[in-house]
Amino acid sequence: MDYLPLFHKLNNTPCLVIGGGAVASRKIALLLDAGANVTVIAIKLCDGLQHLAGQQKITHLTKPFEVGDITGFQLIIAATDDKQVNLAVSQAAKANNIPVNVVDQPALCSFIFPAIIDRSPMTIAVSSGGAAPVLARFIRAKLETLLPHALGKLSQLAAKYRQPVKDHFTNSKQRRIFWEKVFSGPIADLTYQGNNEAAEQALNTELNNTEDKPTTGIVYLVGGGPGDPELLTIKALRILQQADIIIYDRLVSAEVLNLARRDAERIYAGKKRAQHTLSQDSINELLIHHAKQGKRVVRLKGGDPFIFGRGGEEIETLVEENIAFEVVPGITAASGCASYAGIPLTHRDHAQSCVFVTGHLKSDSTNLDWHYLARSNQTLVIYMGLIGLEDICNNLVKHGLSADTPAALVQKGTTPDQKVIISSLANLAEDIITYKPKPPTLIIIGSVVSLHKKLHWFH
Repeated sequence: MDYLPLFHKLNNTPCLVIGGGAVASRKIALLLDAGANVTVIAIKLCDGLQHLAGQQKITHLTKPFEVGDITGFQLIIAATDDKQVNLAVSQAAKANNIPVNVVDQPALCSFIFPAIIDRSPMTIAVSSGGAAPVLARFIRAKLETLLPHALGKLSQLAAKYRQPVKDHFTNSKQRRIFWEKVFSGPIADLTYQGNNEAAEQALNTELNNTEDKPTTGIVYLVGGGPGDPELLTIKALRILQQADIIIYDRLVSAEVLNLARRDAERIYAGKKRAQHTLSQDSINELLIHHAKQGKRVVRLKGGDPFIFGRGGEEIETLVEENIAFEVVPGITAASGCASYAGIPLTHRDHAQSCVFVTGHLKSDSTNLDWHYLARSNQTLVIYMGLIGLEDICNNLVKHGLSADTPAALVQKGTTPDQKVIISSLANLAEDIITYKPKPPTLIIIGSVVSLHKKLHWFH
């Protein structure tokens, strides 16, 4: 993050703008909307600024800029087409620790103007850090269509009841849950419909009918998908943004984790081969402990929690402790990685069934039903099979699967680091020696792999 977003209170604050053209006019309009006292230094003003000066809404100094002009101002904007003047303004402001913006010259700025969605008192800012202002404006336009224009009315209602709600509930967690219900339910809908009086009555009724008592804990087992954050389900996103505690695995991508509520506590519970940050028993105890404290606990797993994610074991423990839980499925690695690799898991001409199996070795040996797995006309997807790949391939050939059967290894599927290695059952273990793939990986074996060259689309 190159810039930290901040909102400045400029009411009655002396601000200086150097430049009198159309660009300066746009910046001055924003300052005036924020209540600033604006002084403009320019030899000539555009028509719009002349009108503002005539109404005494701005102070106009008809002179060239001098370094001493910055004295007494708390924010400065340079909006001229003279590079030397802009540089002088920037240097003088920075030397005196005054925030400065030089229009279209990010290198000379100590702050930049974002694209703004104004739903006062709710204000939303979008910025590309000066790298792509047109893109920032494009995103703002998209958000404008998504956010109700009455959002400001809802903000005003919340402001009016902020103190009563604070007085009613003992702790912040109860207040947050109450407000989440208000903002996502019929009270908000009444405001958006323009029925502000009914919305306030409904909020007041909801407040009076909500007891000040400890919150009830719940555990959500959430599938974080195979890596691409856009594959996260809408329900998973909503729950992540409401969580108090997030206990997450190694396979959860940073991009997915960044979508969670910012002030939620995060606990890493990742597991690697022969290296567990937390034992399964410790994870179970964490879930129980935090849920019994009345918190909303998210157990966030890569892929799907019920496919090689030990989700079933964890909720068995919750049932024994009489703790409420909910399972939110995710796109499993097999589906995500195969799709992004252009390998359909089933195909009328190639495979009429698909089998998921874990290739994790225990005591340096495999214990799989090789006769069942070594069948043609089916797709075999192997999770956690990188370490035992050679043993797996040899056993499949030994039990009747052709050595020429197409096979693929997908590394970090659905992410920008995805790599797909296409080979055969006989050669895959040897071929990956050159590439040295790193987990997470997924192995796909079957005739469907031959379609990769024709169907692959993700780069």
